[in-house]
Amino acid sequence: MSETNAQSFAVGSKSFTAVAINTASKAGEWIQSKLGDYNNLQTKYSVHDLVTEVDKGAEKMIRNLIQTHFPHHAILGEEGVEPGPAASQAALDQVSGEEYLWIVDPLDGTTNFVHGFPFFSVSIALAYNGEVIVGVVYNPVHDELYVAEKGKGAYLKGRTMRVSKELRLSDSLIATGFPADRNWALPLNFAGIQAVSPKVRNLRVAGSAALHMAYVAAGRLSGFWEIGLNSWDMAAGALLITESGGKVTDTLGNPYHLGVRHVLATNGHIHQELVNELASAGATGY
Repeated sequence: MSETNAQSFAVGSKSFTAVAINTASKAGEWIQSKLGDYNNLQTKYSVHDLVTEVDKGAEKMIRNLIQTHFPHHAILGEEGVEPGPAASQAALDQVSGEEYLWIVDPLDGTTNFVHGFPFFSVSIALAYNGEVIVGVVYNPVHDELYVAEKGKGAYLKGRTMRVSKELRLSDSLIATGFPADRNWALPLNFAGIQAVSPKVRNLRVAGSAALHMAYVAAGRLSGFWEIGLNSWDMAAGALLITESGGKVTDTLGNPYHLGVRHVLATNGHIHQELVNELASAGATGY
């Protein structure tokens, strides 16, 4: 980033972050008001990949709010992309050259929302020339807003977040997910679960990657991994974790970027140990 751009980011970052916070809060409040009140449930990539009119309505609201403030910025939102890994990659490729790109998951944890299970979130990130500079994840049920600005730390309810202090996998609480791709990603993640579960204090699978990553940032989880995610699942969460002192890579341990689909995020201390376990199990996705 040039000095001029760095200065303009410093000047503009507050308004970027304010818009992200305001937008996530409004969308989250609206989603919460619709809990138990959706009408149109459909499947996308598989019978386990659900979408409702609430997902679509929330994304429309988010797009409108962002474009009101930043009409020339690009937006990549989950509900504007066809289901499946190839379509996700193509959609990201199409906007990868944009200077400012908002990356949005309007409702991460739709299955939880549909069942009234209170673990879902709104995830909004802003990337500048491919690098995430603002990340916001909002859990409306618990009214918890996780906010990060590149180089300025991460915060929850006005307090600085720090990752957990566990030094060993054996002392760690780890989360993962059950991917929507039942043919390829799910068996791989099961192989990872089988390898990791005996080595950790316990595992959690709560159904929102963005919120799992926010929990890593807040020190509630020691780590998280999942095969076959999309950029909108983790862009905001990745910044939350790194700004809280943690580490985010692909499952091989290579640096995180927007194109990563198989992610590993930890407090940093247990990172290599978890990389090794997934590699030994052939559960990296690569």
